[in-house]
Amino acid sequence: MYSEPDFQCIPLPPLPDKVAVEILNFLQEFTINFENRYCNQIRRYYDQRSERDVRQTSLFDDPGNQEF
Repeated sequence: MYSEPDFQCIPLPPLPDKVAVEILNFLQEFTINFENRYCNQIRRYYDQRSERDVRQTSLFDDPGNQEF
């Protein structure tokens, strides 16, 4: 369900090893806190998308409309 955004177009400066690790740790901690805070909303969003995808797919699953 998750699609990765394309961040390759964002130029990132070179960083010292320690700074890169500190930023990574911050981002991981931020992500964990964000997911914990908004997990119900995130789950609801993906559940609704999944239901919509199933409904859209079923439009094309007409057994009387098979070419093979």
